[in-house]
Amino acid sequence: MLWGMRKRCPSCGQSHIFHTYLKQADSCDICDAQFGEIRTDDIAPYFTILIVGHIIAPLLFYVETTYAPPVWIHSAIWPVLTVILSLWFLPRVKGTAIAIMWHLGLRGDEKH
Repeated sequence: MLWGMRKRCPSCGQSHIFHTYLKQADSCDICDAQFGEIRTDDIAPYFTILIVGHIIAPLLFYVETTYAPPVWIHSAIWPVLTVILSLWFLPRVKGTAIAIMWHLGLRGDEKH
């Protein structure tokens, strides 16, 4: 999980798991582990929203109850902070999901 969070190969931890921001590589350049066909679909955005929401909401409530700033300050700070945190967490959460699925031998296309 930690290698996936660091956007590294879930097998050896040496090579990058992504070619671009969210486009995963087909295999590891070092150990040739195959993780290109793993489909994480909506799990990464779902957990990213969950994590960022649990960071932003308490901060927003704390700032509002402690300092009571004007609405324009809330409108300037919270959307920007939410976007920045979402963009930072999304590849890390996707890398973690890929690492877990690779470890469990799942490809993301299993049916019941």
